[in-house]
Amino acid sequence: MNFLAHIYLSFDDKEITLGNFFADHIRGNKFKHYPERIQKGILLHREIDTFTDSHPIAKQSSKRLHKNYSHYSRVIVDIFYDHFLAKKWSAYSEVPLEKFVENFYDLLEENYEILPLATQRMMPYMIADNWLYNYANLEGISRVLNGMNRRTKNKSKMNFAIVDLERNYGAFEKEFTEFFAELITFSRQKLNALCES
Repeated sequence: MNFLAHIYLSFDDKEITLGNFFADHIRGNKFKHYPERIQKGILLHREIDTFTDSHPIAKQSSKRLHKNYSHYSRVIVDIFYDHFLAKKWSAYSEVPLEKFVENFYDLLEENYEILPLATQRMMPYMIADNWLYNYANLEGISRVLNGMNRRTKNKSKMNFAIVDLERNYGAFEKEFTEFFAELITFSRQKLNALCES
């Protein structure tokens, strides 16, 4: 899953949210210096990614893209799923998306000193272009895919995936909705287990 889903699946716990958000910028077990609940957020992030990568519905979404984008198809699906989460936000949260995102940006700024360097570097761009809020519209998703393609030095051709999203919009949306219901349940259970251990 991509940024918005990981933040949402932290269930309003600030320290869990931080770890769950920046976990991709942490290598191996180099997180033991963080407070315990941030560590658990990092572990939750990894559990969510493992669950997602092995889930038949997410695999089905990925398979639809594999011919054109090879191993990048999983990354693209993560971005597509964040789009549907943002678009259908009111079905998942009573807090409006704009307010939820503002609160998250405030959390990052309040904890800037402890963020990994890669997260610190990314943060100004994320906030300035309001990535999380703009996931809700296709223009925002197109910008994200263009940015990802640039980062792969145009090897991934991910910028063209917006066409695949538009062409198969209903199928991707249905898969997201079915999958995300299961992922919410899994994430709650996994977080509870991590916090009890």
